[in-house]
Order: sequence, then C-alpha cells, then structure tokens
Amino acid sequence: MRIDVFTLFPEWFAWMDGVRHLQNARRQGDLETRFFSYRDHTVLSGGQVDDAPFGGGPGMVLRVDVVARAFEQVYGCDAERVRAERSVVVLTPRGRRFTDAVARELAAGPPLTLLCGRYEGFDERIHTLLASDAVSIGPYVLAGGEIPAMAVIDACARRIPGALGNAASLDAESFGTELGGRTEHPHYTRPADFRGHGVPDVLLSGDHGAVARWREAHLGTAPGAELGPRGGAC
Repeated sequence: MRIDVFTLFPEWFAWMDGVRHLQNARRQGDLETRFFSYRDHTVLSGGQVDDAPFGGGPGMVLRVDVVARAFEQVYGCDAERVRAERSVVVLTPRGRRFTDAVARELAAGPPLTLLCGRYEGFDERIHTLLASDAVSIGPYVLAGGEIPAMAVIDACARRIPGALGNAASLDAESFGTELGGRTEHPHYTRPADFRGHGVPDVLLSGDHGAVARWREAHLGTAPGAELGPRGGAC
C-alpha cells in the first residue's frame, strides 16, 4: 500500500512512525507513506498557497494551481493524469462517509493520494480536475484534513497482512464480516467485582455455548447505551 499525503503540516504525521501496526506493515515492505507540503511547491511569494474567494466571503481558498504544481513536481506528469494511476481523495465534509467498507475498498485499490484542506477549503477545480474521490469522516467541521487523513491511513493500513498480531481479529471486530457489520458485544475482564459492580454471571459460568449466545444477543449495543445520565465531579 502506497499512501501520499499533501498538507500544510507534514510534520504533524511524524508520530505515526511509532505506531506498531504501521511499523509492522512498513517492516514487511507492504506500506509506504510520504508527506508533502503544498508550500514546498508553490511559485507564489512567501509560500502562499491560498487566496480570497471570488464573489467575496470569509476565509481563504486553497488554489488549484498550487495543488497542480505539487502533483507535477512529485509525480512527474501532468496533474490531471495523476488520478488515472492513483486514487486521489479530497478530505472534505462534502465527501462520502468514511466507513469500514470504504476503508476496505481504499485498502484494496490503487495507491492513495490524500489531500488535506485548510482555511475555507479547496478551489472547486481541485475536485473536478485533479481528484477522483472525496471522503468525510463525519458530519462536523475540523480546522483541516490532517486528522481525517490519519484516520484513513490507520483504518486502511491495519488491513495489510501482518500489520496486526492476529489477522482474524479483522473479521471478528466491529463492522467485520463475522459480526454481520454490527458492533461488538460488551467486554469485561478482571476484577470480577469493582466497587459493587460485577460481571454478567454467564461470562463466569464456563458454559461456552451460553457465552456465545449472550455475545450474539448483545451485538450492536452502543457503548454506554445502558447507562443513565452521569453526574458528580472529580
């Protein structure tokens, strides 16, 4: 899997070098991540990459010529041809919702190029001329696309064989095929009693059939859904 990220803040991704499953994937040679700054490829003075929107309004817009030049310098071809070889994904609230199914699709597809926005967003011609896809990690607005890019990298790279200690966990986890796309059942571990709050008796029974039925019955339970409003202060 080859993933390139275009951003104003490539240094923000340095922490991902220490993530174990990403290290595992890199060690096997099955993951390569590269991070490029738009500012390194602009011809505008002072490293400028944005401009005021035509028609007026607040905020600044990332320029299409800056992104196109970055593509051409990194990939060595016309900017509009990059999406013929790679999946060029704009990270934007306007994109399709990022789900486990989308992560599987992107992980199995061609090399990824992720475009992180900032300010008011992208010039529309970046969407229409340079990108092949658009993804949103949720119905809310962030200051930029860096956190969504990290989410996409993490969700896709963990699907690389050998990235996780037990590959079977990919199917037996939330949204996996074994669970029919549902979320996992609640989990408990020691201590069996914590301040008067115990563990369901069935999980301590040693009856594997009963445990399996209990877990099946509790698939899809939202974390904390069984709890009422919380009060008090630390």
